[in-house]
Amino acid sequence: MLKQYQVNNGFDEMADAQNGVRPHYKKFHKLFGELTEPEFQSKREAIDNAFLRQGVTFNVYGDAAGAEKIFPFDLLPRIIPAKEWEHLERGLTQRITALNLFLHDIYHEQKILKDGIIPEFYILSAKHFRREFVGFNVPKDIYIHICGTDLIRDKDGNYLVLEDNGRCPSGVSYVLENRRAMKRAFPGMFEGIGVRPVENYSQELLKSLRYIAPAGVADPTVVLLTPGAYNSAYFEHTYLARQMGIEIVEGRDLFVKDSRVFMRTTKGPQPVHVIYRRIDDDFIDPTVFRKDSMLGVPGLINAYRAGNVSLANSIGTGIADDKVVYYFVPRMIKYYLDQEPILNNVETYLASEESDKKYILENLDKLVVKAANESGGYGMLMGPKATKAEIEKFRELIIAEPRNYIAQPMINLSQHPTNCDGSFEGRHVDLRPFVLSGERTTIIPGGLTRVALRKGSLVVNSSQGGGSKDTWVLYGDE
Repeated sequence: MLKQYQVNNGFDEMADAQNGVRPHYKKFHKLFGELTEPEFQSKREAIDNAFLRQGVTFNVYGDAAGAEKIFPFDLLPRIIPAKEWEHLERGLTQRITALNLFLHDIYHEQKILKDGIIPEFYILSAKHFRREFVGFNVPKDIYIHICGTDLIRDKDGNYLVLEDNGRCPSGVSYVLENRRAMKRAFPGMFEGIGVRPVENYSQELLKSLRYIAPAGVADPTVVLLTPGAYNSAYFEHTYLARQMGIEIVEGRDLFVKDSRVFMRTTKGPQPVHVIYRRIDDDFIDPTVFRKDSMLGVPGLINAYRAGNVSLANSIGTGIADDKVVYYFVPRMIKYYLDQEPILNNVETYLASEESDKKYILENLDKLVVKAANESGGYGMLMGPKATKAEIEKFRELIIAEPRNYIAQPMINLSQHPTNCDGSFEGRHVDLRPFVLSGERTTIIPGGLTRVALRKGSLVVNSSQGGGSKDTWVLYGDE
């Protein structure tokens, strides 16, 4: 079925420039080549039906056609050889170490600002900088316990960091479900090819959460706090709670008394020590942040400050998601670790720097412009594909609020063979590995490979028509 596959422009994950198969794909290519098209379609339908039965879905806000959708899944896995993965692990570990040191610093001494490495204007004006938490010591000095860092590859196959997701990164449930589906569809192939497992993620996550329990609590009660069934990632919330064997709760299920958090149960109030929150800062406690929030727990921040409950991720981590702050991560690595970045950023221009702004405004039709605090593919201009009206709209936005915008060159993401109506064509992909910070840094071997299913599209987000693939990290290089 892959015989007709042709490499387009840019870097292809499976095929080299001469249309030969890369060494780490050869075993899979041979085994896959033995499948007939009817056998492949049968496996694809079986997986789609299983996802439908199990509710492997996501919600799209504002979609009049119906909120819940099955997350599209492509059966051709993305394969990463061992040496390449080791490089990514080192780079991601370096990056999360620097980000946690940065967050501790800006909420304490602010040395990086005083030393002029980052102009303080960028931090103090950031939407998610929480002044209320300056001087507050978070448990074990860990701010980001769960991080989803988005990686892309350029035309030469070099990995680049596109962004860090340090608030409530989602998608790991699809990693785990994709793997289960592939094991059912292709039994025996994993052992034959030598693919590293991902199934222990939930237990590693639970270990990281238990590690930050308040002092003196030997057997902490851990809960997952969700905004509820209408949240776009609700499937993931229920899935992870079930996998970890912990309770999933909404704000109304918790209450605070004497600066301690309790869960309402049929047997009476039960103390809660660690909360894996999937609610943004703004909505978590109406007595401190948004007073109109019905999702949070009144008094929760008071209990957090008193050291009686731990939160993952910590309050204030959203500043690490700010796309302007992303620009400075290589400087953080050099400042805190005295190292050169193992994984580079995409070249980035800041609209609040006069020379950069001039360049951006003169080249809007060639650049990708992003709002500093948007996600999911929203608040973005794809210059080369935009209309004149869209370009002019962003020109006005940038001039009105330069601090809120960055720009990057349009990078032709790497492509991967993808099933498109019975034939295989190249579609653009990225990779979101999941990094856990606890007693040690743990990175699930693989991550979520997202694929832009629309021909020519570079936007991989599920809300914008993207799907996913299983990601196979090999024990060896072939």
